[in-house]
Amino acid sequence: MRGEILKLLSGKKIDSTPAFSGLIHITTEGLASEAVSLHEVHHDAGKMARAAASTFKLTGMPSATLPLDLCSPAEALGAELIFYNDEEIQFPQVRKLLFMSTREAAAIVPSLGGRISVICDAIRLTKKDIGEQAVISGMIPGPYTLMIYICKAQNLFREMKNEPQMVVDALSRLSSFLADIGNVYLEAGADFVTVHEMGGSPGFIGPGKFEQFVLPPLKELHQKLRGRRVLSVCGKTDAAMHLLAQTGADAISLDQMADLHVARSVLKDTLLFGNVDPVNVLWQGDEGSVAEAVQKAREAGVNAVWPGCDLVPQTALKNLSVLR
Repeated sequence: MRGEILKLLSGKKIDSTPAFSGLIHITTEGLASEAVSLHEVHHDAGKMARAAASTFKLTGMPSATLPLDLCSPAEALGAELIFYNDEEIQFPQVRKLLFMSTREAAAIVPSLGGRISVICDAIRLTKKDIGEQAVISGMIPGPYTLMIYICKAQNLFREMKNEPQMVVDALSRLSSFLADIGNVYLEAGADFVTVHEMGGSPGFIGPGKFEQFVLPPLKELHQKLRGRRVLSVCGKTDAAMHLLAQTGADAISLDQMADLHVARSVLKDTLLFGNVDPVNVLWQGDEGSVAEAVQKAREAGVNAVWPGCDLVPQTALKNLSVLR
C-alpha cells in the first residue's frame, strides 16, 4: 500500500482509495504495546519512533506521523511547554506566550533548536523500522496556528483590524521558519509534510480573514516545501473551498464538519482526503459506525480516507482496523 499512496501523492491515478493519516494517530493501546507512556515519548527519539510506528504494527494502517505534538516549532522559538504526566494523557501545550504583539513575532530570529533534531532522529528510526511498508508524515502547524501559540490572541485579533500589513508580515516570517522545519523533516526521511492549520482554518476565522491573512503565508509555505504537501483544516469550510484550492497543497484534508460533495465539486485538481469523525465515530463509535463513515467518504469521492483530525489516544485499535 505504501507504493500506491506514494503514487497518489505524486499525482498519479491509482485503483484503490487508501486509508491512512498524516495527523497524529497513536493510541494508548499502542503505547502500552511498546511499554512507553505519552509523557516520555517527546524527548526520546527511540521511544517517539516506536510510539509512532505502533498503530501500523497493530492495525496495518500504513502510516506514521511525527512529531507527536504540534508545539515543537513554538518550543524551537523559545516557548516553554507543558508536558503532562502519565495519568493525564494529553499532548504538550505552550505554558506561556512569547509575545504580546505580532510586531515582536515579526522580529524573531528563527532557530531549528528545541526538539527538532530529536524529531528528525525519530523520523529516521521510523523510516528504518517501517519505511518499506508505511508512509511517514512530518507534521507542522500552519503559520496562523503557530502565531496563536506564541502571541496573545486578543492582541492578534486587534492588530488584524488595525494593522493588517504588520500581521501579514509576521505570518510570512513564520511561514519561512515552518518551511525550514518541514524541509528538515523531509531530509530526515518523511514522505510528505502535513500542514495542520487548525487555528487559521476558514471554518474558524471566516473566509474573508482567511483570504486576507492566512492564504498568502500558506502559499509561501507550500512553495518553499521541497516535497509533497497536505493541508489539514478544521471546521465547516464549504464556503472557502475555492480558497483552499489556491494554497498550493497537493491534497486538502477536511474534518467531519465539511461537506465532501461540495469539496469534491470544487477541488477538481487537488487531492481530497477525509473525513471520518475522530471523536464520535473512531473513539466513541463501534466498528459498524466506522465502516459506514468510511463508505460515505468513499462514495463522496475522496482520494484517501483520513481521520478528520488527530486521534483521541483512547481510540480502540479495533475501530482503526476497519479503516484499512
